[in-house]
Amino acid sequence: MIKPIFFKMTENIENQVGELAQRARKASFILATLSSDQKNAALESIALLIEKRADILSEKNRLDLEAGSQNGLSPALLDRLRLTPERIAAMVEGVRQVATLPDPVGQIIESSVRPNGLDIRKVSVPIGVIGIIYESRPNVTIDCAALCLKSGNASILRGGKEAFHSNSALAELVQDALRETDVPQDAVLLIPTTDREALNHLLKQDENIHCIIPRGGEALIRFVTEHSRIPVIKHYKGVCNLYVDSKADLDLARKIAITAKCGRPGVCNAIENLIVHREIASEFLPKTIDALAEANCEVRADSEALSILKDARPSLTLGEATEEDFHTEFLDLILSIKIVDSLEDAIDAVNRYGSGHSDAIVTTDEPAAERFLAAIDTSTVYWNASTRFTDGFEFGLGSEIGISTDRLHARGPMGLRELCTYKYQVRGNGQTK
Repeated sequence: MIKPIFFKMTENIENQVGELAQRARKASFILATLSSDQKNAALESIALLIEKRADILSEKNRLDLEAGSQNGLSPALLDRLRLTPERIAAMVEGVRQVATLPDPVGQIIESSVRPNGLDIRKVSVPIGVIGIIYESRPNVTIDCAALCLKSGNASILRGGKEAFHSNSALAELVQDALRETDVPQDAVLLIPTTDREALNHLLKQDENIHCIIPRGGEALIRFVTEHSRIPVIKHYKGVCNLYVDSKADLDLARKIAITAKCGRPGVCNAIENLIVHREIASEFLPKTIDALAEANCEVRADSEALSILKDARPSLTLGEATEEDFHTEFLDLILSIKIVDSLEDAIDAVNRYGSGHSDAIVTTDEPAAERFLAAIDTSTVYWNASTRFTDGFEFGLGSEIGISTDRLHARGPMGLRELCTYKYQVRGNGQTK
C-alpha cells in the first residue's frame, strides 16, 4: 500500500496538486543548505532499500507488464517498462555513482573584486523544484529522485499509467529511505494518480515549480509544452541518423548499424535512418540487410537503395521509404535507408531529418569526420561509435534526468550540473552608492 504521505486524490485535484507543489517548495529550501555528506547518506539509504526490496519491485512491475500486454503495448514499449534483475541492479549502481560524483552546488563559476572592494562571486545553486513527467520506464523514478537530491532540488514525479504500480512502489521506497536522513521526505513526491486533470494543474504551478522536464513520446511532450506556464526542457523525438561514408570500415559500420537499431529499438538513442554513400552502397547494403532481416527488422529504402537490395536479395520483402518515414521515430524494429552522393548531401539529410538528439558518421577519413562533427546540428554527434551511448550513465553522469535537444539552458544528457542555475554572492565591508 502507498503510505499516507501520498495523499489520495479526491474531487478537489487542483487544491491537492497545489499543496504538493507548496510542500516541495518548502522542502527545497532545506535541500539547498544540506552538505554533500548529508545528501550522499540519503542516496546510500535509497540504494540499500532498492536492494532489499528487489523482489517486491519485480512483483509490482509484473502487474504493470500484465496490464500492458492486455492493453496491447508493443514489444518495444513492454521492454521499456520491464524491470529485470539487471535493471534493478543498474538502478542501484546509478544511485551510488551519483553519490560519488562531485557536488555541483556551491561551485564558484566566476569571481572578481571590483575597484570599490566588492567581492562578487557567481555560484552554482539548485534550480529549486523540478517537475518530471514521464512514460513507461519506471527506472526514471529513481534516476530523477537521485539526481535531483544530489543537486539540491526537490522533485515532483508524474509517471504514466502503464507503470503506475512500479512507480508507486519506487516512490514509496524513496520516502521510506529518506525518513531516517536529513533530507525531508517532501523532497521527492509522486502524484498518486494518472488523471490528466492532475497534470493540467501541475503545469500551472509556476509560483512553486521552476522547471518541467517531460520524458516520453512526442504527443506527451507537445502537450506539456503547449499547456505549461513553467519553463520546459524537452526533446520532442529521437530521430537519430547513422551515415556510412565512402571511406568507412564497412564491417565496423555494419556492426554499429545493426546494434544501434536492433539492440533496443524502443529507446530514443536508437537509429531510425541509415544514410549510405553511393560509392559503397552496393557492397555495404546486401550484407547489412541480411543482418537486419535476421533481427526481424523491417526495412524501408529509397528507390535507389531498393533497386540495389532487390537485385542482391530478391527473396526479401522490402518497402519503399516515404519522405515521412525519414522524419519518423519508429521506436520499433523499422529502419529507413537513404543513398547520398556526397558528405555534404549526408550532412544536409541528417540536418533535415534528424531531431537534434544524436547522429553519427562512420569513416576512416578524418577531415570528413571533423566536417561532420562541426556541421551537424544535434546535441550529441559521434565518429565511429554508436548513438546508443547518448545516456547519462554512459557519459559518467550517474544516469541522466533527460536528454535535451533545446539550447537553453541544457543540451544533451542532463546530469547534475545541468540541474543547477547560479546566483551572485556579493561580499562587502560597508560599500554604499
